[in-house]
Amino acid sequence: MTPDPGDRTDPAAAGEVDVERLLKRFGLSDKEVDTYLTLLDHGEAKASTVAEAAGVSKRYVYSACEELETRGFVTVNDHLTPTTIRANAPEEVVERLAGDARSMRPALEARFSRAEATEEPFEVVKSRVTVIKRIRRAVSEATEEVALSFPVDRLDEVAEDLRAAVDRGVLVLLIVTGVEGESPGEAVDLAGVASAARAWGQPMPSMLTVDDRTGVVAPAEMVARSNTGKQAIVITQQQLAPVVAGSFLGNFWPAAAEVFVADPAPLPATYTNFRQAVVEAELHRRAGEEVAAHIAGRVTPTGEAIELSGPVVEVCQGVLAPATNEFPVQHTLTLAVDGERVTVGGPGAFVEDIEADRVELTPLTDDADRDAAGDTGGDDGTHG
Repeated sequence: MTPDPGDRTDPAAAGEVDVERLLKRFGLSDKEVDTYLTLLDHGEAKASTVAEAAGVSKRYVYSACEELETRGFVTVNDHLTPTTIRANAPEEVVERLAGDARSMRPALEARFSRAEATEEPFEVVKSRVTVIKRIRRAVSEATEEVALSFPVDRLDEVAEDLRAAVDRGVLVLLIVTGVEGESPGEAVDLAGVASAARAWGQPMPSMLTVDDRTGVVAPAEMVARSNTGKQAIVITQQQLAPVVAGSFLGNFWPAAAEVFVADPAPLPATYTNFRQAVVEAELHRRAGEEVAAHIAGRVTPTGEAIELSGPVVEVCQGVLAPATNEFPVQHTLTLAVDGERVTVGGPGAFVEDIEADRVELTPLTDDADRDAAGDTGGDDGTHG
């Protein structure tokens, strides 16, 4: 029995689904969609009936139905006279389409070259909530170094993420801003929140750099309160993020007062973040513990790979007060190697003798090494 077209489900009852659009997504042409929907309305009909209802020629109906039958939408009864076309049950059609989609998955996955989604190099952020989210996410993804300036009265919003970074062994340099009083170190407990922390009495922009790949700069008032109309910039371009780090360490860090320094980490320890290796070496030396370093890197003038070891006889750095470097971003280890002083810098070093990729620090326990360190008195090394 052929259903009455009036018995079909009302579109409103079907949730106003755009069936035509969905069918086109499965590859049906406009006329194939019209033909199929007409057949759904009739259930089964002659080609002439479908042609009249769909507004196409009878020849086109036969052509369209040939394709629709191949894809499982209809059945052409060409053994009957006259030929009729029957719409297959919707549940059968849907199951066949779903089956086709499922069968494609293994082949698609086999050909899929998985790649990380690329981030835009710049993002302008207008919401305080979004800025905090970007800062927290970047800190949570840090593997080597975090440098952050943040209002002291808002520190609890990021403190948990900073603690987790410290626990992961990340070097965390923190400036808390808006700290009042003559004893800024008493204003807030920063143990566990940072590797080294400083305080600044006045508001300053909130700045963040993570692993020299992500930077955030936000006006002070934008982080302090909502709805200021200010905007922040998030940078994910590796060429520019280090510029933010340079500004942080070169302009703001030296001007702030040191309020906390963590204890030196246990040795031996291996670092791929050169600045962290320098800081740890200096912490151990200040604690009266002599250290040696094993360096894997390159000879600066030639780029030739090299590994060398020796006692650390001098440290130039600007993270811990008092600074011992000549300019803010200078961080250098000087080693005693075969009776000579060899200077070691981090990535991009050009005036040191060695550019380090990896540094292993160990306690200096060998008397011969101590003698070697003592035999290299005088500063013959070049630092930068």
